[in-house]
Amino acid sequence: MEVIEKKNIPAKIFDSGEAKGIEARVLIGKANGARNFVMRLFEIAPGGFTPRHSHPWEHEIFVHSGKGAVLENGSWVNLSPGTAIFIPPDEEHQLKNTGDEPFVIVCLIPSGYPEL
Repeated sequence: MEVIEKKNIPAKIFDSGEAKGIEARVLIGKANGARNFVMRLFEIAPGGFTPRHSHPWEHEIFVHSGKGAVLENGSWVNLSPGTAIFIPPDEEHQLKNTGDEPFVIVCLIPSGYPEL
């Protein structure tokens, strides 16, 4: 067993044209010996967003705090704490912060793909 604290994991910053205001951390992954899943934490600043993208793996997202929205089939769906999202493989998606505080999500992906 391993207990992991967010404060001990340096953030990777994404703040370019396709992504804005994102701090990302791999909470659990290859470095921890995880063989099946990767758990990632994203903090999206007010006004921030992920790139609009798709990929060949599914992933699951849990909204921890803040307000945001996810692009689903061309429409924005509002998200709030306690919401979970399942994104199937190859489905285009994007997340954005719609509030005044950080939008914090936990994202799980299968191992074997880029962790961040």
